[in-house]
Amino acid sequence: MQSRASIVIIGAGIVGTAAAHFLSDMGWRDIVVVEQGPLFAAGGSTSHAPGIVFQTNGSKTMTAFARETVALYDSLVLGDEPCWYGVGSLEVATTRARWADLHRKLGWAKSWGIEAALLSPVETKTRLDLIDESRILGSYYVPSDGIAKPVAAAEALAKSATGATFHGRTEVVAIETARGRVQAVGTTNGRIETEHVLVCAGIWGPRIGHMAGVPVPLTPVEHQLAWTTPLAELEGETAEIVQPVLRHQDQDLYFRQHRDTYAVGGYGHEPIVVDPRHIRAHAMSDDIPSSNPFDPVAFAPAWQAAVELIPALGRVEIASAINGMFSFTPDGFPLLGESDRLRGFWLAEAIWITHAGGAARAVAQLLTNGRSALDLRECDVNRYDAYATADGYVRERGAQQYREIYDVIHPLQPLEQPRAIRRSPFFAQQRDLGAVFFENRGWEAPRWYEANANLLDRYDVPPRTGWAGRFWSPIAGAEHLATREGAALFDMTPLPKIEVRGPYAGEWLETVTSNKVARKPGSVTYALLLDEDGGIRSDITVARLDDETFQIGANGPADIPWLTRALPASTAIQVRDVTGALACVGLWGPRSRDIITRVSGDDWSNVAFPYYTTRALTVGEVPVRALRVSYVGELGWELYTTPEYGARLWELLWEAGQSEGLITAGRAAFDTLRLEKGYRLWGADMHSEYRPEEAGVGFAVKLGKEAFSGRDALRRSDREPARRLCCLRFDDPRAIVMGKEPVFHGDRVVGYVTSAGFGFSTGESLAYAYLPIACAIETMALTVEYFGESCPATVVSEPRWDPEGARLRA
Repeated sequence: MQSRASIVIIGAGIVGTAAAHFLSDMGWRDIVVVEQGPLFAAGGSTSHAPGIVFQTNGSKTMTAFARETVALYDSLVLGDEPCWYGVGSLEVATTRARWADLHRKLGWAKSWGIEAALLSPVETKTRLDLIDESRILGSYYVPSDGIAKPVAAAEALAKSATGATFHGRTEVVAIETARGRVQAVGTTNGRIETEHVLVCAGIWGPRIGHMAGVPVPLTPVEHQLAWTTPLAELEGETAEIVQPVLRHQDQDLYFRQHRDTYAVGGYGHEPIVVDPRHIRAHAMSDDIPSSNPFDPVAFAPAWQAAVELIPALGRVEIASAINGMFSFTPDGFPLLGESDRLRGFWLAEAIWITHAGGAARAVAQLLTNGRSALDLRECDVNRYDAYATADGYVRERGAQQYREIYDVIHPLQPLEQPRAIRRSPFFAQQRDLGAVFFENRGWEAPRWYEANANLLDRYDVPPRTGWAGRFWSPIAGAEHLATREGAALFDMTPLPKIEVRGPYAGEWLETVTSNKVARKPGSVTYALLLDEDGGIRSDITVARLDDETFQIGANGPADIPWLTRALPASTAIQVRDVTGALACVGLWGPRSRDIITRVSGDDWSNVAFPYYTTRALTVGEVPVRALRVSYVGELGWELYTTPEYGARLWELLWEAGQSEGLITAGRAAFDTLRLEKGYRLWGADMHSEYRPEEAGVGFAVKLGKEAFSGRDALRRSDREPARRLCCLRFDDPRAIVMGKEPVFHGDRVVGYVTSAGFGFSTGESLAYAYLPIACAIETMALTVEYFGESCPATVVSEPRWDPEGARLRA
């Protein structure tokens, strides 16, 4: 085995071999792939996975991964045998809730470009005769889904990886590091010097991470899979796979055919979480080390439900079965990218057969070009705060992800456990006011306040029913209106905050932000973080506190490594997360100045404190850093202080505001206020797949300033964007959509909804969507499909509230 490599890939399952394949295609050479088991039935999840691929997902990125994976598998042949069988898929519904959700799933398919259809029970049976059609309401059909042969695909990918060598029975025993970078990999067959390690070790990933001092937040969970004896109904069937794959999610089941037998997999049992440290070593395993003995008692309810749907299964027996391990992360998404803990340490973890090809291609693009063609924010390895990488949290969330894998999950449905991990200094006051808490990155975040129920006597809030009415209260609409009319306190403590400090910090920030941020102390600037292709990595507010100190309002933990990686090799500039070190109250509304001047002797006038500036002041006895910015479109300030003063700051403002009609308001009101004002939400309305002009934030880009990330790409793109983010107003104000629904011009899908909600101040139901330029015209008539129903909408001007911005600058 060679002693030097351009990159060492750990793991030769489907992800590791796919990564080697794509890196080879992108010009990499001297790739070394090490695998602790035999090649290529290596004993990991690839070895026992059933191979089923269902492409449709609520995530656009995960659907794209699956679509790319299908194309990859379809291109592979091992010997004379294909590695992919495009037999299609069926997902049946036996409850009204599931049948409704399949309509939602069909909407996703149309939004993401997947051919799909809803079938009646009779139509379903014509595609899979074994089903008892009397037990179903219908099914969701995707003709391009199917079954992969994972081990064969891994071997075929390895053969195509011309820049790689593969070494089986080679266990990693050490990751050597120096000065915060990878230096070498130690194995049972020798040491390999390298600057890059890509961990594709699946359920063993946390063990590799431990060697490098890098948390890999996934937990293995056992999953039950049983293979039957031959079915009489399939007697004589010699073709390996001909029938569509099947999911019965109401009973946590899936099915696949193999010649004259069937496999049945079930997620209905209580999660069996496995400590990665206790997975059997290959040398100690007579079978697949990623599996444990099958528990027939736990599987009995699943088998009964399977027989009810496919009666033929009642006439066969289980021939073989396993409890096979798969990886689950706290949020159910993969782990992709370079760790912020160790340069050169890359992860492609918690990836299943369905997404292996697309995810491997994305990480190969990151390694080669520094960016992927797809928006990877949901999969970014650095997306978690520290609490979410703790072992106990990872185990508990992984178990819950297993329980919910086939559940119908509402987009606003709050996390149930673990909760109350992070609490702002205002938590006690919020609880006393009847806050309905949702979870936001570990914070207890008020969605609305039951104490504001009396506002419904003053304001007429349109009701919501059905899906749109879940996890919502009309109180949120009343809070919205009360904010516009008077003033409201918003807890902004969970907002990620970054401090940049040091000599020449301003000059450096100019190189990583799109706007002119190194203005005089006291200035606040809205800016973008762009990748080298001009895609929007994040949007931020930058407040210059003094000559060497800047405070940044960011979007999440991944913003910090994006900044730190751009630091010069030798610098005194410090970039640190100060989220937990600062409490923040947003005081917004036309009465906000009247309120704050009751408890502060400082000058809060428009002359002394103009829009988009910051000052250090006092409120009562409390020292505050005030930023005159507003994400709700009203006069007001973000007021920052250290946590020990937080409760007192809240008390002072609350007491001063009682005669002015001050209320507390939650995130639900915040969302509709910003929507009405046309403010973009990063991650929904814009991300790395979109450029500033497309997203309507081109004003935050100064192409004439010194070089910054993405500038040259934007300069080269001088033509009119092919699409733009537009505001749609539904013709019927009672129509409320939730996001991700397809947008039609005639019978053609032209986009999908990014954000939506009701504008309580304008009386309009609104949505945002990217539209081709030909459709991005005011008065253009479109339709949005919501659970199978067409909702007419019209492109309108934006923002819908205070387009001149007079209220912000009052």
